[in-house]
Amino acid sequence: MQIFDSLDISSSGLSVQRRKLNAIASNLANVDTTRTDEGGPYKRRRIVMLEAPKMSKFTTMLTDEKNRLRRTEGKHRPEAEPRPGNFMVGSGVLSQEVREEPVKPRMVYDPNHPDAREDGMVLYPDVNVITEMVDMIAASRAYEANITVMNAAKDMTNKALEI
Repeated sequence: MQIFDSLDISSSGLSVQRRKLNAIASNLANVDTTRTDEGGPYKRRRIVMLEAPKMSKFTTMLTDEKNRLRRTEGKHRPEAEPRPGNFMVGSGVLSQEVREEPVKPRMVYDPNHPDAREDGMVLYPDVNVITEMVDMIAASRAYEANITVMNAAKDMTNKALEI
């Protein structure tokens, strides 16, 4: 493990928790949204998290090999740097997608609502405010923990430089 891998891992965790907090904020803001552009009530969003692969760039893996990576043809592309948030050197967390949960909407009888059906029922999103608040607290604590890890890694690096 290299000296900056802990910073890479923590920064990927910060990015995922920030995206998770954004999804939760969107869920809370749309708790009473009965009509979206797609039609129907708002659908709860959540972030899908995966462990980042423990890989490095292709040329790094071939460093000790006899055959070095080289361009032998004009069509060969140069090695690209990984895109932020999609690939990490070492390990970490990926947030691949934001999924809309396919749950049944909450039905409330309100014949005077502009989005009421003929039977007087209004379809509301099935977003539980308490669940969202608990998820928000957990995500903010995880964000704080990643900041603490980053600060500890920076302190260790600074101490190592003083030696």
